[in-house]
Amino acid sequence: MLRPAARGDLEATWEYRRLPEVSRWIPRAPATLEAHRRDFEDPAALDRTLVVELEQDVVGDVMLKVEDAWAQAEVAERARGVEAELGWVLHPAHAGQGYATEAVRAVIRLCFGDLGLRRVTASCFAGNEGSWHLMERTGMRREQYAVRDSLHRSGEWLDGMGYALLAEEWRDLT
Repeated sequence: MLRPAARGDLEATWEYRRLPEVSRWIPRAPATLEAHRRDFEDPAALDRTLVVELEQDVVGDVMLKVEDAWAQAEVAERARGVEAELGWVLHPAHAGQGYATEAVRAVIRLCFGDLGLRRVTASCFAGNEGSWHLMERTGMRREQYAVRDSLHRSGEWLDGMGYALLAEEWRDLT
């Protein structure tokens, strides 16, 4: 089940986000529960987070951030709120069972169905094979492979990948 995140999900999300195999790839990896609390309970972050529940246990989360598309000034109004950036995290104990794929597909359906968006995007470090394989399983198309464009918290510049899916492409997949 997917549902909007709530303050009460703090500790459950901390349980998997603090794991080295998870925190290695996510954009923000707070070192303490209190630091995670500041990030997680930020109203803007809560507004764009959905949690993945399995038998009433939080096993992952999905970010859905509605954004404006790039546009020239004369048509900028038509580009407001027409795209979404997606991101996801799943507890490694539940990986490989299709839960992340099911959750991301449901969010894509929400984007193109209920929200009427025209495009969704997602990005990751190229070394995060699980993430880019998930993008491909959900029908997203690789638009970018950038060499050493992404600074990792290790201090190393890593390759990055960007994927996207248009509403009409999604309709052809369903």
